[in-house]
Amino acid sequence: MESYKTSTLSNGLLWFGAAISIAEIYTGTLFVPLGFEKGFIAIVIGHIIGCILLYYSGIIGAESKKSSMESVGFSFGVQGRKFFALLNVLQLVGWTAVMIMQGSKAMGIMLNSGAGTQSDIIWSFIIGAIILLWVVIGYKNLEKINIFTIGGLFILTVLLGFTVFSGTEQAKVAGSMSFGMAIELSIAMPLSWLPLISDYTKNAKHPKAAARASVITYFIGSVFMYSIGLGAALYTGESDIAAMMLKAGFGLMGVLIILFSTVTTTFLDVYSAGVSFNAISNKLPEKTMAIAACVSGTLMAVFTPVEQYENFLYLIGSVFAPMISILIADYFILKKDNLKKSVDVNNFIIWGIGFILYRLFLNTDTIIGSTLPVMILSVIMCVAAGKFNLKK
Repeated sequence: MESYKTSTLSNGLLWFGAAISIAEIYTGTLFVPLGFEKGFIAIVIGHIIGCILLYYSGIIGAESKKSSMESVGFSFGVQGRKFFALLNVLQLVGWTAVMIMQGSKAMGIMLNSGAGTQSDIIWSFIIGAIILLWVVIGYKNLEKINIFTIGGLFILTVLLGFTVFSGTEQAKVAGSMSFGMAIELSIAMPLSWLPLISDYTKNAKHPKAAARASVITYFIGSVFMYSIGLGAALYTGESDIAAMMLKAGFGLMGVLIILFSTVTTTFLDVYSAGVSFNAISNKLPEKTMAIAACVSGTLMAVFTPVEQYENFLYLIGSVFAPMISILIADYFILKKDNLKKSVDVNNFIIWGIGFILYRLFLNTDTIIGSTLPVMILSVIMCVAAGKFNLKK
């Protein structure tokens, strides 16, 4: 385990880099049936809900000095922690594959290679190799590199934003999406980072300040990326951001945005996969497992079909929304500590109910989406069960 301490600035830059990604832009394009104003409101509301959860998750790591999956033990015990850590490793390898696949396809379009699948395979291995380099350099040594990389990405994405919103009329878009489903898609992205944030806040010099900076910078960056995706689809008629950048004449600038945004975001996935695996077994170093996650994700991007990930986002929400709600209730309200207990059966039952409720709410058109009602119900059930056990 690395013992260094990171600055608040470093954490803020790290999470702004996490937000600058092709996946976030693409998700924004899915909001076009609502139009820009309604779509933007749904993006902001969803991100506020998701980032509140993200903040409290980060605070738990900041106060306890435990990684995200280690802190799950407060609610679910040692074996419960291992269960969720395994699920987290699987979703992080999946995210690694999705990010590398999207990045490789976009690079092929930007460089106009005309090589099709062959180009995607080549760029998948190139992007995977650069992420591996980031892992080898190490989180500590990336602090200075990130100042330059994320600063450059910020300037480039601002220029991209000006290009996207230079259109004067919204295109007519077919399809339909309810406001509640749009909110859920907006919550889904910050929710997917919940099982990671404590991996970084636990090592901060000023943990609570780092948690605030991380969530604020992620919120700003992610809302901006979603909005670029929404604007690109509405004002340019393009849902493929790489094709839009190519038409706008971005050239090398567009290539740099795609390449480094993919690397800075996916690095967090593979690094945290190593940290999460350490919560299952500490026989292998975190960096070794991070390398294994990167290699696995790269191979998955090359050899498996990972193009569609809307359902993947909803699956992540159904697993981790009730989990983090129970953890927040136990840590902040009940002051519970199951770190030495094998498993908390009551909390697993509540989590199972929350999981089922989330899946049911996905098929129900509610104006507030699925996460918020599931979160509220999970907290109520957890607190009620906790108070009942105390009386016993």
